[in-house]
Amino acid sequence: MQLKDKRALITGAGALGGIGHEIARQFIAEGAVVLITGRDPARGAEAADALGDRATFVLADLTEPEAVDRLIEAAGEIDILVNNATAIGRGNVVDSNLSGLDEVHLTNVRAPYALTAGLVPGMASRESGSVINISSLVAGRGTPGMGSYAASKAALESLTKTWAAELGGSGVRVNAVAPGPIRSAKNLTEYPEELDEFGKVTPLKRTGATAEIAEVVTFLAGDRSSYVTGAVIPVDGGCRAV
Repeated sequence: MQLKDKRALITGAGALGGIGHEIARQFIAEGAVVLITGRDPARGAEAADALGDRATFVLADLTEPEAVDRLIEAAGEIDILVNNATAIGRGNVVDSNLSGLDEVHLTNVRAPYALTAGLVPGMASRESGSVINISSLVAGRGTPGMGSYAASKAALESLTKTWAAELGGSGVRVNAVAPGPIRSAKNLTEYPEELDEFGKVTPLKRTGATAEIAEVVTFLAGDRSSYVTGAVIPVDGGCRAV
């Protein structure tokens, strides 16, 4: 088991059927102990229960800086940090409001920044650690109505490369995974037709499964990727290639 007895914090994993929950499931299968976060206590408890006794749910609203600080304290020593929690703001530049922009950036940029800053010193003291940021296909595309979300994910990809350069000497690796159209429970519920159409125009002519994202994240978390840092890996059916 490549993650035996490693401690992982996975944000935004407190819901069944999501990418974060599948990452947690695969981490546990590889021997890790996981902390998962979310904003809904009932759904979070259900998600943790489904994962078994190696998972603990921590209630955390990552738009609140104080909640992020409490999460860092509650997490303690962490070997693997997965910044997966995501806020998606939709609307073009004329129709959008700044409060929505702020929420997206608090969740998608500030929280990963604060969590990394708070948890990496412990990793560095042990000369080992992995930070994995979950980005998006839209970070590198002009997508109408997705400006705030795309900008936040582009920022996260930039931070991935900067942190890799800053932290490499301490034994901490930092990478990102950029999913394309994925059949998460939320996407299937909220955007089923849009998701299906998006899948048809990928080079692979289909949407992806949450497990296909989690497999790559699990690889990056373990020692099999020991010489990989600063990478942004598209898992998008080939969308970035065309």
